Amino acid sequence: MEYEFEGRTEEEAIETAARELGLARDEFDVEIVESQRGGFLKKGKTRIRVQSRAATSVPAGKPERRPETPAVERHRPVASPLAAGEFEEQLLEFVRMTVEKMGYTCKVSILFREELKLGIRIESESAAILIGKKGKNLDALQLLANVYAGKLGREDLRIIIDSENYRIRREEAIVKMAYEVAERVRRTRNSVLLEPMNPFERRIVHTTLNDIVDIETKSEGEGLYKQVRVTFRGHR
Repeated sequence: MEYEFEGRTEEEAIETAARELGLARDEFDVEIVESQRGGFLKKGKTRIRVQSRAATSVPAGKPERRPETPAVERHRPVASPLAAGEFEEQLLEFVRMTVEKMGYTCKVSILFREELKLGIRIESESAAILIGKKGKNLDALQLLANVYAGKLGREDLRIIIDSENYRIRREEAIVKMAYEVAERVRRTRNSVLLEPMNPFERRIVHTTLNDIVDIETKSEGEGLYKQVRVTFRGHR
């Protein structure tokens, strides 16, 4: 389930979400939708979108919406990449067979394990194709894996698929791009609308630029792949 909350800071908005939903912080994911720094005679504002991974009742005035693809974060690799138990064996086999039906050979293994997250690594000579432009093929494989995990009775578990450390490399590239765009916006005083991104990538941009006092960011558009507008707001 997905809800929106506001606060003067990201932390305040998150605390409000946890209180109203009755959830612990690790039971939901957060995407920053809008971030405005405060200044003289003006309060700061941060609007977040929360995706709950636990069954909760919908708060009054918060309409239920279809959740977006969960964001991916950094995780500690496991000591052994081998499947542990029938569920992991079935999931790895599903991913391997899906890739083979696409016409490519691969090796799949466990990347990390957490309470409500499971990472899968794909190794293949065709990794570039499996990743796809801006990771869209990898995202599609990840979606299929999550649907299959649900059919195996693990709707509560988020499946994260990576290959060639694409997720980390993409994050570093987005951070670098965000700083470069912010500098261009500051120099020209013209806003810039970034390319469409998934929720994880948009949150990177919002978080990266949140502490720059003369820059504001806001998500625009509909659907999974929205755009972030970077705007100059001047010194206050």
